[in-house]
Amino acid sequence: MRHHGSLITLVLTAVFVLGLSANASAFFGTNKFEKEVETEQSAVKLVREVQRGGYDVITTQELAERMKADPDMLVIDTMPYEASYAKNHIPGAEQFLFPIPEMDEWDTAETGGKTVDDFTALLGPDKDRTIVVYCGFVKCTRSHNGAMWAKRLGYTNVYRHPGGIFAWKGADMPVDSVK
Repeated sequence: MRHHGSLITLVLTAVFVLGLSANASAFFGTNKFEKEVETEQSAVKLVREVQRGGYDVITTQELAERMKADPDMLVIDTMPYEASYAKNHIPGAEQFLFPIPEMDEWDTAETGGKTVDDFTALLGPDKDRTIVVYCGFVKCTRSHNGAMWAKRLGYTNVYRHPGGIFAWKGADMPVDSVK
C-alpha cells in the first residue's frame, strides 16, 4: 500500500513538473503558439475565400439583429437536407445544397440535382435583396460557394455567416427543425 502511495506521489510530481516546463505542450498536446498558427491559417483561408467570392461577412449577433430589422432578407442554409437542415437551422432559412470544394462551374451533381436557374429562383428578382448564406462552421466552405454564386449571378448585398449553425447555436440563438 505504501508503495502505491509513493508511486502516485511520483506521478503527480512528474505531471506538475512537466506542466511547468516549456516542453509541456509536447507532452500534453497543442500549446498556445501552435493554436495561434491554426487560427491564423483559418483566418487567412476565410479572408482569401471572401476576396475570391466578392461578398461580405456577417457575425452571429449582426445576423440576429438584421433578421429583426429586415424581414425581406433571405437566409440560406447550404448543408445537406436530411443530415443537417431538417434537424436544425436558423429560423426562416431556406435550404439549398452546395458542395464543400470550391465550385467554379455549376455542377448539378454537387447541388443535389438543382440547376443555376433553381438557385436564381430562390434568390428572387431583387438583385439588391440582402442574402445571407451559411453552413456548419468556419472551416466549412459550402457557404462560400453559395455566396460566391449569388455574387456571380449579380446580387449585390451578399453576406456569408462563417460561424454557421455552430456559432448560431453557440450564441444560444433559437433554431427550427422540419417536423
